[in-house]
Amino acid sequence: MTLTNPAGAGDARTKDLISTVSTIAHGLMNEASKVIIGKEDNLRRVTIGILSNGNMLLEDFPGLAKTLLANTFARALGCKFKRVQFTPDLLPSDIMGTYMYDQKSGEFKLRAGPLFCNILLADEINRAPPKTQAALLEAMEEKQVTIEGITHKLPAPFVVMATQNPIEQEGVYPLPEAQMDRFLMKMSMGYPDRAEEKAILARRKLRGKDTHDVEQITSPKKVVAMQKALETVHIDPAILSYIVEVVQRTREDHRVITGASPRASQSLFKTGRASAAIDGRDYVIPDDIKAVALQVISHRIMMKPEAKIRGITGMHIVRKIMSEVPVPVIQPA
Repeated sequence: MTLTNPAGAGDARTKDLISTVSTIAHGLMNEASKVIIGKEDNLRRVTIGILSNGNMLLEDFPGLAKTLLANTFARALGCKFKRVQFTPDLLPSDIMGTYMYDQKSGEFKLRAGPLFCNILLADEINRAPPKTQAALLEAMEEKQVTIEGITHKLPAPFVVMATQNPIEQEGVYPLPEAQMDRFLMKMSMGYPDRAEEKAILARRKLRGKDTHDVEQITSPKKVVAMQKALETVHIDPAILSYIVEVVQRTREDHRVITGASPRASQSLFKTGRASAAIDGRDYVIPDDIKAVALQVISHRIMMKPEAKIRGITGMHIVRKIMSEVPVPVIQPA
């Protein structure tokens, strides 16, 4: 579905602004594709997540470039990157920081933890105990942390990219529903095919080193400006109704204990705008919503035990809903 002049589309200034966002976004994806081979869909999803100022959960097997993906985007964005290996003995203060007594000044000063960055890679997040996982909730949602009763704003932008292993369940703490709901998207990298894996080796041989050179495409300040620019992207009332219908149906399915929350609706709203901006449009079309619905909604759905036994997941529910909900037709202006 392609609309060239939908009702409510912006003026020339808005179009120029979104065109700039699109140019930078494609620059980011192109730079990342020099390092991450054959994962264009995921590169686009990560770009959507960053523009939407949302957190992302990467669930996949070890060695599939999850850490490399986060690090590459951080370098291309010109952002401060921190990696935390989550372990069972990790304490909240290990990630947030703590106040230390400074003998020279005679005052307690904040010794900032790794949360004070732009892109945080929370590696194997489900290995940390619930108390430490809970310490992330405020940072993920409010972009701030509270240490000993004092609230500190985190640098902007602030995005958490967390990883977890889908098969290694020994000694892990499953993420609670409240924390899963705070991830804008959940995605998997997947194994490369034969041609892609050969290309990975060929590039490694050509590089002559293990590390990758990444060109900085933008800056944290510009990233924040791009995030704000999404507010100029028009979204038709018919698209809003489409989003609501999709999310509402997740709560009505008889196989579901808990459907997607209103946060899912807002996440579809934001990611739809980001998808449109990447394509250089200042208006959202149904395809923008359909392209991200699986990654935005599926992990927010809690299945009944009998459905789990039959192997039914949130992905099945969302696919069925997306095939059934009528796609809106928006009349041009």
